[in-house]
Amino acid sequence: MKNFNLFAAIAIVTSSLVALTPPVRPKPIKLVKVWETDTTLRTPESVLYDGNNTLYVANIDGKSDSLDGSGFISKVSLDGKIENLRWTSGLNAPKGMGLYKDKLYVTDVYRLLCINTTNGQAEKTWDAVGKGAFLNDVTVAKDGTVYVSDSRADKIYRLKDGKWEVWMEGEQLNKPNGVLAVGNDKLMIGSTKIGALRSVDLASKTMTTLADGMAATDGIVPEGKGNYFVSDWNGQVFHVNADGTKEQLLDTREQKINSADIDYVAKKKLLIVPTFFKNKLVAYRVE
Repeated sequence: MKNFNLFAAIAIVTSSLVALTPPVRPKPIKLVKVWETDTTLRTPESVLYDGNNTLYVANIDGKSDSLDGSGFISKVSLDGKIENLRWTSGLNAPKGMGLYKDKLYVTDVYRLLCINTTNGQAEKTWDAVGKGAFLNDVTVAKDGTVYVSDSRADKIYRLKDGKWEVWMEGEQLNKPNGVLAVGNDKLMIGSTKIGALRSVDLASKTMTTLADGMAATDGIVPEGKGNYFVSDWNGQVFHVNADGTKEQLLDTREQKINSADIDYVAKKKLLIVPTFFKNKLVAYRVE
């Protein structure tokens, strides 16, 4: 009986010590600058990794809604060398991009373009519905379904099995910019008006907020395990955990350096940031 009491007392003390021990906090993520391109890019709005050794860069080269044909797509290597400045040109303020097999989908103010990556030629276009369209970001689900945000008209378009349609619309979208398809069942949306990262169930269209307080949300890229990197166009980059907690990784607002539509090269732990008006890409190693 005495031994039992002794063991019980030890168990109580041990559990008390465990309760008093603070939870182990994950090590803060740090960004270390690795390289930056020269400044021959022209208002780079978005960057997209092709899965091999190339970064596609969408250059607005003018006003963000001008139908001037001066926009172009560049090819940049993973070490920051501009391999082909004007790989394809004649575009209208190109912004978001999405890849599926040998097709590059790019927004072109009021329309979506499909460019053949083997020759850089536009093969097909789809026009937005209604006036005042401002098509912004693009994402492609694993099954090839394309989603496109319209930041001014509060719409999300879908291109599925050749059918182009308004898939979701309304003020509840709060000026959607960044979009990211997660598998074939979820769409992440950056609502610029409220600075929030939100998740939409593709089957029910139910929308929930994962994190907010991130100002003009722009690019969304997966870090893995339900975590994301999110950029604020004004010059911030955040890491958002699966539980909704967030950490600011970059703040270049005082230097007036923007951070537009980012991408993440997981195999090299490289976060690539287009600087918009500074006309270059900057790459950071995630540590």
